Amino acid sequence: MRYMDMQKELREAIAAADAALESLERARASLRSARNWGIYDILGGGLISGLVKRSRMRSAGEEMEEARRELSRFRRELEDVDRVIDPGFTNFDLGAFGDLFMDGFLFDLIAQGKISDAREQVERAIVEVRRIRSRLAQRLEG
Repeated sequence: MRYMDMQKELREAIAAADAALESLERARASLRSARNWGIYDILGGGLISGLVKRSRMRSAGEEMEEARRELSRFRRELEDVDRVIDPGFTNFDLGAFGDLFMDGFLFDLIAQGKISDAREQVERAIVEVRRIRSRLAQRLEG
């Protein structure tokens, strides 16, 4: 690939990484809010806290879906740049955790577990995208 073409592809991949990171950060914030409301709900928050928690879980699910789309775009851009870089988030599958809308203490605990799992996946994806973005930036500068 010509030097100028490679530079263009690197810039596009970095832009896709930035978009993915922004999306992941929003998902992380939504998950944090859902977790906090979930804890409050478990501790006896009542009907209102349960409704707010579900709303936050729905928002988090939407943010994670957007993150999936941005990560997919990032993966495609990486393929244009380097087939050697293997993003560790290829299995970034947060499932349908937002579908847990039963009520009761046991279901609240299950929902908290799903939120926690999703947060861990988002955190891992953020670390991996940052790592790859850094490598791309080094290649662009070098």
